[in-house]
This record gives sequence, C-alpha cells and structure tokens, in this order.
Amino acid sequence: MNFVQENNTILYIWGGTVNSEIEQEVNQLKAIPNVKINVENTDRVFLANYGNSQFDVILANVSTGNTDLISHLLKLVKPKGKVVFKDDSIQAETACSDLLLSGFINITPLETHMVVAEKPNYEIGSAAKLSFGSNKEKVAAVWKLNVDDEDEQIDADELLDDEDKIKPTAESLRVCETTGKRKACKDCSCGLAEELEAETKKSIVQNTGIKSSCGSCYLGDAFRCASCPYLGMPAFKPGEKILLSDTQMKADI
Repeated sequence: MNFVQENNTILYIWGGTVNSEIEQEVNQLKAIPNVKINVENTDRVFLANYGNSQFDVILANVSTGNTDLISHLLKLVKPKGKVVFKDDSIQAETACSDLLLSGFINITPLETHMVVAEKPNYEIGSAAKLSFGSNKEKVAAVWKLNVDDEDEQIDADELLDDEDKIKPTAESLRVCETTGKRKACKDCSCGLAEELEAETKKSIVQNTGIKSSCGSCYLGDAFRCASCPYLGMPAFKPGEKILLSDTQMKADI
C-alpha cells in the first residue's frame, strides 16, 4: 500500500478465490482520496481491453513465472510506474531474473514472497529519430590528424634503401610455365632450375661473406667439407640467410 498515492489509478489483480485478505486490501485502497481502482481476476486481465500506460501502480497477487502476464502488465503500467508482485511461490532471485528479462528495471525484493519492479521512463515500442547532422564537425575533428611541429615525423625517403630501388631484371621476373611461379617444375628443361640454383649459391655466399668451394653447404653435413663453417648445423633452404656467430667464424685451434 505504500506505493499508492492520491489521484493514482490502480489495477488490483487477484487469483483463485476471493478471501478476507483481498477484501481488506481493496477497501484500504478505496479509502485513499481520489484513487481509481480496478479489480480483475488473473484469468480476465487479457480480456479487459485496458489501454497501454493506463495505471500508475499495479498490485498483482500472482507469480512472476507467468511471463506472458508479466509482459502484459509492463504495457499496462505507465512509464516509471510500479508493479508489486505478491505470491507464496515467489523466490527473490528467480523473480528478479524473470522481471529483468521482461523489461522491468529497479527490481527490489521487499519481503518474503514480494517483489516490486519499475517500468522504464518510456513507452514500450516507442522510437526516436537520431540526428547526427549537428555533429558532423565533431566527427570530422576526431579523424583529423593533429601533428605538433615538435613531434618527430618519419621521412618517407628513408623508408626505402638503395637496394629496394633497384629495378628488377627480366631474368629475375621469369617464372616457370608449368608452376606459374618462380619455382622450377620437377622435369625443368627451360633452364630455370639451373638459374635458381646459381642464385641460391650466390645468395649463400653474399649473405655469409664466405666463399663455398662446393656450393652445396645448405644440403647438410654429408655434402660439406671438413673446413665448412656450417659443419654441425642442420640443413637449410637454398637462399635462406644464415647468421654465423663469431665462434663459428673462427677456426678451431
């Protein structure tokens, strides 16, 4: 009863049969000045054809497990209006979850088997047009690059070195007609295999600064001579850059 004030429009819902407790509560509501009260049985709420947002407070002696009824009561109560649920089967934790999923807010268990919930401050199904016209300048400003004169900037000319600027030769762009890539096919007869092998040997020599007498150091120890700096290292792919430590570059004494 603490939620009912003067001039409120009230919907009182009861289930089962009328008893003395229900009669007493209804009489207490009628005693409040200028209160308009409608009393309905649970089974007839949907048949009453009440309009949306018609009631300031709904006192419902029903369980929160009836999701269809809960959703319907949310439509009947006014924005920011309250619905008080009271039933012996109400469990606070379950009731709060049911009401929250139905769209209620500010859900508060009052006492044993009683929960109060509030309707948001807008009509169910309402819509509002969002306009971003006045914020165009602000949006543009967010993406505007703010560069301080003192900030260090990258010199575009330093992104490429002299090696990157070298124009590739026609030979370096040649691909295999079978694979469509610069990779020789299994039965290569166009000379690409030999060309790639020569490039691999040259790359190994250039990357390491070491001259190979056999050009097969990358194949593994079985193909390496006794003085090979790669001795003891696993095989690697042709052309792969391998860095040798200072210890490996020195001859054993």
